[in-house]
Formats: sequence, structure tokens, C-alpha cells
Amino acid sequence: MKENRRRLLEIIRERALFMGKIKLTSGKTSNYYIDCRRVTLDPEGAYLVAEILFEKLKNDNIDALGGPTLGSDPICGSFAVISFLNKKPIQTFIVRKEPKKHGTMKLIEGNLKEDLKVAIVDDVATTGNSLLRTIDIVKKNKCNVKRIIVIVDREEGAKENLAKNGYTLEPIFTKTDLGI
Repeated sequence: MKENRRRLLEIIRERALFMGKIKLTSGKTSNYYIDCRRVTLDPEGAYLVAEILFEKLKNDNIDALGGPTLGSDPICGSFAVISFLNKKPIQTFIVRKEPKKHGTMKLIEGNLKEDLKVAIVDDVATTGNSLLRTIDIVKKNKCNVKRIIVIVDREEGAKENLAKNGYTLEPIFTKTDLGI
């Protein structure tokens, strides 16, 4: 686990960290950007993220794992495979930004049923608002949110915002870990 974590940190620093002004999803402007999709869509990065998450969750009786699109999409895919290979398959799901306008008009894609124990995941957390929105949608589906894990916490209020709402944010890494 420690070796996987060390290697994942290297990959994030090498491939996903960009310095320079950028506007974030939260609307804030930042002097750096963490593009974790460059990690979660990479074969080694996807494997490491999924392995680390599986190790964190394997003893928690979690029934499903999911999060907000687009950050959680590749995480869910790689996690589903790792959980299956470890003979403890855990269903995954993705929460859309808005319901589909055709077909079944779903807001949640995947295998989320009522009364499941759920872990919410995302790539990067800034304010935590997209995580809170996802939690709200999952709870309306009558599921119990047990864990909230992100690859990187930018340390810009997400942890505190989630705590005010009764949740604990568990980052694999923080901005401080990245050396920013």
C-alpha cells in the first residue's frame, strides 16, 4: 500500500500538476491546476487509484462506490475491475450534472439501488460543493453514505464544508502533500 501511494504521488506530480492561472469548477481562480484525469485515465494511474481505494474500503461492507461525473467516471471503472479481481465485487455508479433528456432520463447511471451502503469518490475537491450535491442525490435514492474519498484535497474548504454537513473528507493526498 505504501509503495502504491508513493508511486501515485509521483505520477500526480509528474503528469497532473500544472502551474499558472486557471478558473476552477468552483468558480475560483487558482495559480495551479491538478488534472487528475491525466492520472485516472492512465493505465498505471488508474490501477494505483483503484488499488488504494479497494484497500481503504475492502473491510467496510460498502455495497457501491460512485461520484460526480466527470471526475469519478474513470475511478469507478477501474475500481469495479479491481474489486472483481479481488473477489469482492462492488457496484459502481455515476451521478450526472443533470438528468438525461432522453431515454430513461436518469440522474444516476449504474447500479445504485435503495438501502445500499455507499462510498462517494471524486478526483479533486476544492469547496466540496459537487460532493455535497452528489451526497444529496444519493441520499434521495435512500442510500447510506459511509465514506467520502478524493484523490486530492486542494485544502480550500471542502473538508470544512463537508464537516459542517456531518461528513468526513478522506483525501489520499492534500495540496500540502503535492508540495504546493
